[in-house]
Amino acid sequence: MQPKQGGVIGIVVNAFMYEPLTDDERDKEAANRALAFNVAWNLDPPVFGDYPPEMRRYLRNELPKFTSEERLLIRDSIDFLGLNHYGTLYAKDCTRSSCACSGSACVAGGDRAIRGFVSTTEERDGVLIGEPTGLPICYVVPRGMEELVDYIKNRYHNKPIFITENGYSPPQQEDQLDDLLDDKRIEYHKAYLASLARAMRSGADVRGYFIWTLMDDFEWTLGYGVKFGLCSVDRTTLNREPRSSAEWYRNFLRKSPRSNNNNNNTERRPTFSFI
Repeated sequence: MQPKQGGVIGIVVNAFMYEPLTDDERDKEAANRALAFNVAWNLDPPVFGDYPPEMRRYLRNELPKFTSEERLLIRDSIDFLGLNHYGTLYAKDCTRSSCACSGSACVAGGDRAIRGFVSTTEERDGVLIGEPTGLPICYVVPRGMEELVDYIKNRYHNKPIFITENGYSPPQQEDQLDDLLDDKRIEYHKAYLASLARAMRSGADVRGYFIWTLMDDFEWTLGYGVKFGLCSVDRTTLNREPRSSAEWYRNFLRKSPRSNNNNNNTERRPTFSFI
């Protein structure tokens, strides 16, 4: 049906970037393994027709095996890759330990095998990987955007990429005035867009970037306690009011190059928007 309809089909994954906690080779391998177990687990099957080899190596027969027919059906079945990116964490190898750790971004416990025998944390030598945000495990680490896009570009032969979500929720503000003057959100998007631009200059085929989000929303179990919106929402009156970031982003969009009608892929321009 896809060729007949003339559309494109893609998949979106929630993708953290991972950096080794130390210079030890085992931690470097753990960072790559964390990407395989958290990102490639979802992307490898519809691109290559099988689970990541890093997962096969560690989980072996515990992973299901695709039949030849299934591989043929799912391989190269998507046209683009969507990435929801909100942060970067440190990764530590725990193939020979219990993955004990501490911190709000720490991942440990009995599910160590399904997580690739990797412990993740937001701290190294007592120093946070980046400035805290309104989400417990998300820190401001702009370089992670470039690193993640480079990883996706190299692993998936530069298949078209959309940044389907990227956004900033600040620690809770004390009053409405401070809530509307969101300079840190502007700084966040400037830094992450600059990082994305570096990846694009290195050849990544990025087709679009979507800010999360247009207005404050209900964020799963965190409810209305976190605020990602370019526009503020008064929960009593439901009035919407643009924040400083809304004006900044509007000006940014006006200055950005528009997509042209040239069918040559090298002439494509990315789409910038909000969700």
